[in-house]
Amino acid sequence: MRKNENQNKEFKQAWNENCLKTICAFANTAGGKLYIGIDDAGKAVGVKDAARYLNDIPNKTKDILGITPEVTVKKVAGKVIIEVSVAYSSTPISYHGRFYTRSGTSSIEIKGHELAELLMSKSGRSWDGFIEDNATLKDIDVAAIKKFRALATKRIPLIAGEKSVKAILHKLNLLEKSKMRRAALLLFGKDPKKFYITAYIKIGKFANDIDLISTDDIEGNLFRQVDKAMEILRVKYLLSNISYEGIYRKDNMEYPEEALREAIINAVIHRSYMGAHTQLRISPDGLNLWNAGGLPPGIGIDDLKKWHLSKPRNELLADVFFKGGMIEAWGRGTVKIVDECKKAGLPEPEFREEFGGFSVHFHKAPLGEKWGESGEKAGRRLGERLGERLGETEKKILALIAGDKFIAIPVMAEKLGISTTAVEKNLKKLKEKGAIERVGSARGGAWRVNG
Repeated sequence: MRKNENQNKEFKQAWNENCLKTICAFANTAGGKLYIGIDDAGKAVGVKDAARYLNDIPNKTKDILGITPEVTVKKVAGKVIIEVSVAYSSTPISYHGRFYTRSGTSSIEIKGHELAELLMSKSGRSWDGFIEDNATLKDIDVAAIKKFRALATKRIPLIAGEKSVKAILHKLNLLEKSKMRRAALLLFGKDPKKFYITAYIKIGKFANDIDLISTDDIEGNLFRQVDKAMEILRVKYLLSNISYEGIYRKDNMEYPEEALREAIINAVIHRSYMGAHTQLRISPDGLNLWNAGGLPPGIGIDDLKKWHLSKPRNELLADVFFKGGMIEAWGRGTVKIVDECKKAGLPEPEFREEFGGFSVHFHKAPLGEKWGESGEKAGRRLGERLGERLGETEKKILALIAGDKFIAIPVMAEKLGISTTAVEKNLKKLKEKGAIERVGSARGGAWRVNG
């Protein structure tokens, strides 16, 4: 990255035609400032005939881009430079028929669905608000509507006694002139993929960066996708650590359930449905949830760890999820994810804009930290139940299995710095004590910790 440049700031040593491309990108994204007379290293080199720029830049940008930025002369380190301040434009701006936006320190041309999204956002209507001409009420799942009605009666009492599916959709603003909006099909459709082929979540479990262990596709309406994804994570992909509140047993997933649910809800609400399907990747070291479409203009990665304005890509999806009680406070979803991970003793999750979309990376705590509290307690409980204490190596192996039920013996040996034979001997002891068991085949099965 060039020194001191960012999404809203760029340096040019001298004025050239590429400056208009940068101004176009600033206007389409979130505004910004272009400095003429500063080199790539951030060093002021100055400009000659500054007065000429005060006339030429506004005239050229008005003639070619249709906008007029504010141009001022400033002094930096004794050198005269030009500052061009570009405001965000509510209408799409093109440079010679091409559209540009900012991505990091670069001005990039956008085409296809990204261009369509830009044009829609500038029109004041989100993608989910457009009519789906081929859809009818026959495409709506009545059972899904009834289930939502029961959830939403507190926030929208008017639908409590409403029996007409059409009337409920109308009150949720999901109909326009008796025709279905796209949001209606995503929220309550019998088969949203019939209309939007990428409207599903793919979950994959990986042994490493390449080797896939297991995969599932989660389809159906968005409410079902959230519930089904959480269910399959709980029963198939993520180990539940066992703790006790008094005499009651409590199963806690490897990552806090509330944080995962919030992240999945955010993914289905804020994703671009013109892009690739939502992807949830589980690896030995963490969990990554990615959705197509980046952050809205004016909101950066750093803003996500504090309260921020809510600017949903899909306004209707967000509104209906809120009315259904699935979202408690707008602009706090990512804050909740961070808070829940901290409470669980895990590192803060990472938020990134990458691969044309947005992702949340959940990380496991270092082995000693994570197991220090819950693992040792579980080990003591197992020891007490079995009438003896577990050895230190047995506890460490138990911790590894708790972190990854698919972990292989060679991986355990490498992490613990012991031989595979030593691992096998300790696994045998743990099995004999009833602490663990192997479920499924040696190659495709998994470990289970018995509480």
